[in-house]
Amino acid sequence: MTITAGMIGLGAMGAPMAHNLAKQGLLTSVWNRTSNRADHLAAALNIQASESPEALAKTCNIIAICVSRDQDVLEVIKMLLPGLQPGAVVIDHSTVSIETAREAAEKVKTQGADFLDAPVSGGVEGARAGTLSVMVGGSRQALDKALPVLQAIGQRIEHMGDVGSGQATKAVNQILCAGINQAVTEALAFGMTLGLDMDKVIDVVSGGAAGNWFLEKRGPTMIRHQFEPGFKLALHHKDLKICQQMAEQAGIPLPLALQTLEDYQRLMDQGFGEEDISALFRLKK
Repeated sequence: MTITAGMIGLGAMGAPMAHNLAKQGLLTSVWNRTSNRADHLAAALNIQASESPEALAKTCNIIAICVSRDQDVLEVIKMLLPGLQPGAVVIDHSTVSIETAREAAEKVKTQGADFLDAPVSGGVEGARAGTLSVMVGGSRQALDKALPVLQAIGQRIEHMGDVGSGQATKAVNQILCAGINQAVTEALAFGMTLGLDMDKVIDVVSGGAAGNWFLEKRGPTMIRHQFEPGFKLALHHKDLKICQQMAEQAGIPLPLALQTLEDYQRLMDQGFGEEDISALFRLKK
């Protein structure tokens, strides 16, 4: 099968993912709610900017979506359905609820197409470098069709099971991110109060048992009070609300995630929701 891929959603993650698809000669068309963003990217990549998701679906057999919220995903699915080709694969890279993934899959199935929920981890840096981790839910057959597209944006692609299992895995990821954010921001604020050279602290600690991606990538910026996203705090708050709902349904306590929700809400109330999640440091210093 000759792949003709389309990308819907050209934000901080979607745009660099589109660039990597274009580098592999897979990208045919893009669409974005703000049309001038799609027009500029299409011109830069020498591809087509579709006038609607329906038009994009008529020309693409693999369609990747990367938008912010559950309702956005369902609206995009509704718009592309009339043009969706039988045998096509819709890949949703957004972080949404398991229920939304399954609802989207059912709608796509009515047109004889397949759906994969395939949220990603690795931040803007990973999106730019094409080294994202991709957690995939859906049929193995659909994954095999979509694999060249996923390999263009990700370094690790893991099939987690049926539709919804990708989102369930991403929920685990987001809870881990909350805990790591709490630990790193608290520890670096502690080090600063002790008068340490924090660049040296980050360097030496990163080489030991406490080293992690967040410390390495966000530590140097947060100690300089720079919080450019990255991963927006308000979006992580949205993701943790999904985790909270899942945990309540399962009867599982998530005390650290709930504390992070409260902390994020404080920061959002102060106008910092569009900053990187490392802005949690503002509450620690």
